[in-house]
Amino acid sequence: MTSLVNPLPRVGAVVLTQGTRLDDLRAALASLTAQDGIELDLAVVGNGWDPAELGEGLPAGSRVVALPENLGIPAGRNAGADVISGDWIVFLDDDASLPSARFVLDAIAVIQRDPTIGALQPRVDDPTGLTSPRRWIPRIRKGDPSRSSAVFSLWEGAVVLPRQVFDQTGGWADEFFYAHEGIDLAWRVWETGHRAWYAGDLVAHHPVIQQTRHEYYWRLNARNRVWLARRNLPAPLIPLYVASWTGIQALRFARNRGGLRPWIAGWLEGWRADPGVRRPLRWRTILRMTLAGRPPIV
Repeated sequence: MTSLVNPLPRVGAVVLTQGTRLDDLRAALASLTAQDGIELDLAVVGNGWDPAELGEGLPAGSRVVALPENLGIPAGRNAGADVISGDWIVFLDDDASLPSARFVLDAIAVIQRDPTIGALQPRVDDPTGLTSPRRWIPRIRKGDPSRSSAVFSLWEGAVVLPRQVFDQTGGWADEFFYAHEGIDLAWRVWETGHRAWYAGDLVAHHPVIQQTRHEYYWRLNARNRVWLARRNLPAPLIPLYVASWTGIQALRFARNRGGLRPWIAGWLEGWRADPGVRRPLRWRTILRMTLAGRPPIV
């Protein structure tokens, strides 16, 4: 009698690092290698750093990608995706970790139960118990962090996708370098006919960090918002999206002008510089996003 054995899910995982927070990196890698019930193909990408310097701290069998310079977060993740295999792909930041050894299996189960889901982001908790920023819940009506829903943006620090869907999206937006690549990827997931999903019942850990401490945050935040529209939206919606977002940001600056100068510089750069490949969303994708609660003009 022949016994049937279900093969383990084949999962490729990418951890991106600059080698500047080695204790966090070791914790991130340990949380991945501790995952139960999967066949893991792990790539550790050094953005301007050689992960081989970890020595014995590098998990056995890991693929090492040492980029000679910092290419930015999206390009670094794509470099890792290029060298791994599997039916599923996981992206994990070097300062994030997975507290449950079943996280990847549970995320896969969510997607398998609802194949319309093409990308999954978990709830994000600070491991020390600090209150998590509202921006980690990628929807307009934040509500209960444990409530799951379709979303139109992704917090990029821990994301799970079917590999086929990731390839259909074209990957992360290399040109962005930093900021808003999670919106770009989520929109591309919707364009494949799937949905991006916030899984409030699954948890990743990440420390609370104040992004606005960096001047480049303001410049790239503004530039990449304009690039989002120029890359992804049909021509009539580009000015609507940019005007909507610019108005919201202007109201915020009315309360606090910190970062205004680099933000204006980035906004202008967004119109002057090349945003990369333009692939406008189809109108039926725009309609699906609108019916799901968020037309891409907000």
